[in-house]
Amino acid sequence: MDSLERIAMLIDADNTQVGKIGAVIRQISTKGRIVVKRAYGNWKKDALRPWEEQIKTLAIDAKQQFDYVSGKNASDMAVVIDAMDMLYRDIYDCFVLVSSDSDYTPLAIRLHDSGVYVIGVGEKKTPVSFRNACDEFVFLENIESTKKRVSKTSDGTKKKKTVTEAAAPEKAGKSKSKKKTAEESESDTPDIEEVHSLLHIAWNSYQDDDGYVNVSSAGTYIKRAMPEFDAKNYGYSKIPEILAAFPDRYEMTRHPGKGTTTIIAYRCLD
Repeated sequence: MDSLERIAMLIDADNTQVGKIGAVIRQISTKGRIVVKRAYGNWKKDALRPWEEQIKTLAIDAKQQFDYVSGKNASDMAVVIDAMDMLYRDIYDCFVLVSSDSDYTPLAIRLHDSGVYVIGVGEKKTPVSFRNACDEFVFLENIESTKKRVSKTSDGTKKKKTVTEAAAPEKAGKSKSKKKTAEESESDTPDIEEVHSLLHIAWNSYQDDDGYVNVSSAGTYIKRAMPEFDAKNYGYSKIPEILAAFPDRYEMTRHPGKGTTTIIAYRCLD
């Protein structure tokens, strides 16, 4: 299901792995456009301090919820209140509940009864009642964070690939004086490994019966998951150039589309 237009993601920080939240957002972005990202917790607690960086980086709206009773958090009630307020606005077609707490089972049932699509995200220890109350449940253990991949030379030794090696060939006539040194390129060019990770997620999510995914579909997903994405930031003019520059990772195919258009698709090799 990849046609959802208004997804509301509600995160119970007390019952979610902070290290996986970026990967969760990337995974849910394959379903459609996330318009609300809220995380609930008592941010004064030391246990939630690691969330600060992720909240800022991922543009998550942090909702402060004090623990009115010692030893018991009140985030679940805050999530329920907000979810019901949002449901009555009737503008969201999907709610994502990120937690491993069974207390969200009644909420998931109520949202489901209202006709919206409900996705749960939690650990495998999540009680089956909550999992079955959702239309879809995603296990955190099955969501992989971005992995750094290192190219290897023919003899198997690790090789650090500079931007000048990875970038598409320069067009004839371009002044060589404009080339940057490898040291300069490494310092101001973003890490392309995250792009590779997103291309792999898109391939897993949208591939056709032949195992290929349309580059256009992948590009739409990447912009949802990484709004600042621009192929030019990595030394390429567009996504097909990135794919062509890594023949050990991608196999490309082209076939005629409507009119004079050409449909470009790819599949991952690793």
